[in-house]
Amino acid sequence: MGDLSTTDLIFIIFGFIGGFGMFIYGMNIMAEGLQTSAGNKMKNLLGMLTNNRILAVTVGALVTAIIQSSSATTVMVVGFVNAGLLKLTQAVGVIMGANIGTTITSWLVSSNEWSQFLKPSKLAPFAIGIGAIILFFCKSNKKKHIGEIIIGFGLLFIGLDMMKDAISPFKDCEAFKNAFLVLGKNPVLGILIGAAVTAIIQSSSASVSILQTLAALALVPWNAAVYIILGQNIGTCITAMLSSIGANKTAKRAAYIHLLFNVIGSVLFAIITIIYLNIINVSLGNRNITSTEISIFHTIFNITVTLVLFPFANRLVNLSKRIVKGSDIVTVGEPQMALKHMDERILETPSFAVENAIKEVVNMGQLSLKNTKLATEALLEKDKNKIECVIKSEKDINALEKLITEYLVKISNTSLSEHQNIIVTNLFHTINDIERVGDHAENIAELAQYYLDNDCTFSETALVEFRNISRIAIETLEYAIKARETENTEYIRKVEQNEELVDTLEEELREKHINRLSNNICDSSTGVVFLDSINNYERISDHALNIAYYIKDEII
Repeated sequence: MGDLSTTDLIFIIFGFIGGFGMFIYGMNIMAEGLQTSAGNKMKNLLGMLTNNRILAVTVGALVTAIIQSSSATTVMVVGFVNAGLLKLTQAVGVIMGANIGTTITSWLVSSNEWSQFLKPSKLAPFAIGIGAIILFFCKSNKKKHIGEIIIGFGLLFIGLDMMKDAISPFKDCEAFKNAFLVLGKNPVLGILIGAAVTAIIQSSSASVSILQTLAALALVPWNAAVYIILGQNIGTCITAMLSSIGANKTAKRAAYIHLLFNVIGSVLFAIITIIYLNIINVSLGNRNITSTEISIFHTIFNITVTLVLFPFANRLVNLSKRIVKGSDIVTVGEPQMALKHMDERILETPSFAVENAIKEVVNMGQLSLKNTKLATEALLEKDKNKIECVIKSEKDINALEKLITEYLVKISNTSLSEHQNIIVTNLFHTINDIERVGDHAENIAELAQYYLDNDCTFSETALVEFRNISRIAIETLEYAIKARETENTEYIRKVEQNEELVDTLEEELREKHINRLSNNICDSSTGVVFLDSINNYERISDHALNIAYYIKDEII
């Protein structure tokens, strides 16, 4: 060690940084591939986020195992809470589960020790080769995602080997070993170091992996490792805490729950390990820890803390409310709500982001549907207030279109499966159709104003016909929105049937009304209102059919 020159030290640092970068990059590629491949499964996981806290823990663990980051899961939870999609009581379970799920990375890293027959680091170059062949020669996106997972797996282990090779000159360095001995004798310092490193790189999985790399070179004693791991669990909270800046108070509470959970768990375990390693089993505390033993301790720690604090979940919620006092004031019906519901934190998991975008598109559709009904009532009842409401709501619909479009653009730049790409593309088209429905509703409201100003009156026959075509057109739009929400083919079939009926009705009613105008049964002003109105209803049903066809394309 003493023979190392400054140049050697620089290259050691470069090698370690390069290996760490390759490890992180490989982990991200593998996580993205897993997440994209598990698109529909992630959708099902979202549906499991109920008040059943055990299910919430399971979901948290599974999502974290897929995206390989408890920090990303917790950030996503903050986004869900901020969007009003998750309650704090549900968020507690997901956060607890995320801590369990994050242990999967440490087990991958430690597999170098216990998987001698098929040692991952030896298979890494072969895995990259196979992954590259799949990526470049297979046309199926599904197979390409599998190739990405395999390449990520290979890069992850090559990165680990690079880090290990870079640090190996320090194997016999007394100063290095003494530093860990100091950390072992000073639990607070060990916890602070672990927390600081994890806070800087914002990934407990990565910081635990660095520790495992050092442990593989027999540099880390048990008593130093356990305190560093406890600190790493606290340090990982920094990502969620930073993410909660600018979020509502409920979302801030979710971030504090994550911090409280990890701090309380770490303090409890620190007390137990200090007693055990310094009084009961001193020899274990001084013995070097292996990479596999780090995985075991990391897993036992997270599962035990979850089991111990699980019954006190409501207490954690109440404690977070004491820290973050007050309540959020929410104004329902404002277009800004759409942006809030499509929180950018949720983009950490594109599968969930797509599902939330669908919800917002449905909400926009409901607003256009409501406006169409209101415009119809305004015309039939000659109600000026309803006319004004329609025109005001149309501005909200236009604002929603802009907000949702911007969010869809962000989603389209994430890692999506082929099916998800089709959905996002169709959502772009859908919001355009919904916005056009809003325009037609506004047209009907303007006709209602004309109808009111000119004191027009439909004949009894015209009134019956108007009610009939407006009812069927509105029903068609309702079915289309339900089809978008549920992907139920029965609703698509009803849209197709109704749209044909509206087309036929529009032609028949136009011809009949022109005959009434020719026979002076209706005046020209009323005739304009009637003919333009039924044309708008026919166009509304056309847009409803477009929406249904987009969903049909996704299902096929």
